[in-house]
Amino acid sequence: MSAAADRTGASPGEVQLAVAGVSKHFGGVRAVEDVSIAVRQGEILSVIGPNGAGKTTLLNMISGFFHPGTGSITLEGRNITHAPPSRVAALGIARTFQNIALFSGMTVLDNVMLGRHVHMKAGVLASFVYWGWARREEIAHRARAEEVLEFLQLQDIRKQPTGALAYGLRKRVELARALALEPKILLLDEPMAGMNQEEKQDVARYILDANRLWGTTIILIEHDMAVVMDISDRVAVFERGRKIADGSPDGVQRDPAVIHAYLGTARTLREAAE
Repeated sequence: MSAAADRTGASPGEVQLAVAGVSKHFGGVRAVEDVSIAVRQGEILSVIGPNGAGKTTLLNMISGFFHPGTGSITLEGRNITHAPPSRVAALGIARTFQNIALFSGMTVLDNVMLGRHVHMKAGVLASFVYWGWARREEIAHRARAEEVLEFLQLQDIRKQPTGALAYGLRKRVELARALALEPKILLLDEPMAGMNQEEKQDVARYILDANRLWGTTIILIEHDMAVVMDISDRVAVFERGRKIADGSPDGVQRDPAVIHAYLGTARTLREAAE
């Protein structure tokens, strides 16, 4: 069995996350309507669509921040449809957000250490007095956090407060905190928004490396179509809360329904991005 299978509980290529017929309404607004997606272990799935298409609502349901009105969500056969965010995180799903959600007064290292909280087992008293195995656990978790910082080339700023960092670096710290959880599935909500081209290329490389080195399954929301088409194994397209296409990047970008939803012309999505 591969290292990825040992960590995730699923073999590469097996369905790891199944979203079946989920819907979410907010009053009269149908944010997501009868959506089904099967995500296979080890793949990079991009979810694209115009603003307001229901992409972030889908991620919020998978991560437990919202619960679907209908349908079900299962992770490796375990029903997580109504699980709270803390339980979903403990089961191995981590995420980043459209708007950066870091503690600006804390250092980069301390923010990344927060990603280890679901793995920490020392009680409050043991942690407070810092005795015995609580101290050993702290050292082990700090070593993993340092490894992630090195992976994302953040070790030189590890002691700096995150609030003093440039926007692109703060987005990278948020990615580091999510990776520190050692997730089975990583949900990325517009991780490259507001970045320049060089920063986008760096983040795309980190996403690919995390997927290839650690076997992390990735669900990505991103508006940069050139990036989406370059790094995705599969692309799902949303419009007005519904999934209108699901397939390979090449197939999706030539799908007439997708082209019409985005452009209303016969151009491909890649041509529009260039």
